[in-house]
Amino acid sequence: MPDAAPPFPHLFSPLRIGGVEVKNRILSTGHDTSMAHDGHVTDAMIAYHEARARGGAGLIVSQVVGVHETARYTSHVLMGTGDDCLPGFRRLAETVQAHGTRIFAQLFHPGREIMEVADGTAPVAYSASATPSDRFHVIPRAMSAQMIREVVEGYGAAARRMQEAGMDGVEIVASHGYLPAQFLSPEVNRREDEYGGSAKNRLRFLREVIEAVRAATGEDFVLGLRISGDEHVEGGMRDAESLEAIRALAPSLDYVNVIAGTSASLGGAIHIVPPMFQETGYVAPFAHAVKTAVEIPVMVAGRINQPQEAEGIIASGQADMCGMTRALICDPAMPGKAEAGRADEIRACIACNQACIGHFHKGVPISCIQYPETGRELRYGRLRRAERPRTVMVIGGGPAGMKAAAVAAAMGHRVTLHEAAAQLGGQALLAQMLPGRAEFGGIVTNLSGEMSRAGVTVHLNSAASAGCIAEAAPDAVIVATGGRARRPEGLDIAEGAHVVTAWDVLRGQANVGGSVTIADWRADWVGLGVAEMLAAAGRRVRLCVNGTHAGEMLQSYVRDSMVGRVQKLGVEIIPYARLYGADDDTAYFIHAANGEAMLVEETDTLVLAQGTTSDDALLGALHGYDGTVIGIGDCMAPRTAEEAVLDGLKAAWSL
Repeated sequence: MPDAAPPFPHLFSPLRIGGVEVKNRILSTGHDTSMAHDGHVTDAMIAYHEARARGGAGLIVSQVVGVHETARYTSHVLMGTGDDCLPGFRRLAETVQAHGTRIFAQLFHPGREIMEVADGTAPVAYSASATPSDRFHVIPRAMSAQMIREVVEGYGAAARRMQEAGMDGVEIVASHGYLPAQFLSPEVNRREDEYGGSAKNRLRFLREVIEAVRAATGEDFVLGLRISGDEHVEGGMRDAESLEAIRALAPSLDYVNVIAGTSASLGGAIHIVPPMFQETGYVAPFAHAVKTAVEIPVMVAGRINQPQEAEGIIASGQADMCGMTRALICDPAMPGKAEAGRADEIRACIACNQACIGHFHKGVPISCIQYPETGRELRYGRLRRAERPRTVMVIGGGPAGMKAAAVAAAMGHRVTLHEAAAQLGGQALLAQMLPGRAEFGGIVTNLSGEMSRAGVTVHLNSAASAGCIAEAAPDAVIVATGGRARRPEGLDIAEGAHVVTAWDVLRGQANVGGSVTIADWRADWVGLGVAEMLAAAGRRVRLCVNGTHAGEMLQSYVRDSMVGRVQKLGVEIIPYARLYGADDDTAYFIHAANGEAMLVEETDTLVLAQGTTSDDALLGALHGYDGTVIGIGDCMAPRTAEEAVLDGLKAAWSL
């Protein structure tokens, strides 16, 4: 019989980029890991990138490297302004290249897009002109001609250091509204000298940067450009304008890497790391336009989560390489699994944004809610086998229980999981019912698949009691019984009030009236999601949030997407609203900041989105059990899926 055709022949074909050959078309695009320390590469960062190289990625573009002291846009940015950066980058390059993966560094200046700095004060930000940034509320100072020369020289000097450290190439960041894009944009660049006015003049800064990098490194060192097409902001760059800039610069480059969006506005920033509401591969049409206009390789990113999506983009000629960054954060071994024909084993990214870009915005190392080993490679990067296999009973089949069971079984323990319901998933089954969040159900598919491959025995419709656990006498019991919808005590609810929970609404167990008030205590996806669902169904919706704004607990790109949609549907958002009570036609709130009464009249139905109450009865009943008992997830304290899965990992490792 002839050999079977490879499953993804285009994705796993080599690609020549300048003088470098890359083994496949899977790219980890440049992204901040929050793992730098004092501007330098760390052991944690090296371990993070090594996991993706070991997993089979063809090319890794490491996170941004500041080219000038004014490029410190966060307190954890890498810097390339001194030779003291060389040892760290040299170790990073050697570690990644040992796995046959190529690695480039991003050369970066944010211009006016300054987030925060180490001492908490606001530095002077510099840009092409003194044009404000709406998102960070920064008014920059226009760069002098002398400063422009300094920054251009900084690009060249940083590139020379990256070459000396052994990196395979560099990528100039002109995407997402950062400094080179600020010079390109007629909306931002109001200069009247040789760097402003005409398109040719606005392109001058980037031309000089490219020339400086070439002069410092030579023609054999790979030089690429990352640039946004549509910035998705009023007055911003559009595909056609970006395409003209790319066409003009392409003869001086070895590749171009395209994306969408800008850091300068809330709407544009969503496209930096697009959440699950955005369709997959949506930047590919622009990449195709670029590819038809230039002769160098074209890379593209933007919600390319699965190898079949990347294969389709490359096979159709839209791009030469696909950025699959979050897919690699979620499953570092994704390339190897896909190439080996084991695509069904891939842990698919659900684009929740919670622990990847969400952690970055909090200034902590990035991770993944489905795979908390990411960002913790130094501790959990290599699965260890149990020295003494034990019998383990896991009670509860939500994300916490499934992760604990899958990891414990993979370590060699004999694991049985009992789930009281007819289906695995717990609260994730509710999350996937909300508008635009169907992909959240992927966490259930992925974890249940991991359990199956690890050999976990699963019993559904099996409500384990302390008695049956004692009879089975496992060596260890992991209690992951989760929680239930919280109904706060002490509310003044009149007999005629129609009060239901958000869980009731999602399960179709509530007869919701035409005018709905949602009491949103948690300020997360639940209140916003139910508001969108009911407003789309024609109800009048008031979303009363016990916080400063709707979605306060969510990653900003997710929140801004959801808030934008509910606003279009006519949902009225009332912040600072702490629920007090309800009668047959009014919901009563207290202003959380000043204590004044807030009445929401004409309320037919009050929907409670008040968080979760721990279901910890079994945990208490096992007090004194002759064996190891570990509580995880919401039964310990109501939190999110991220903490639940991390609890499961830690529990398994503790056995």
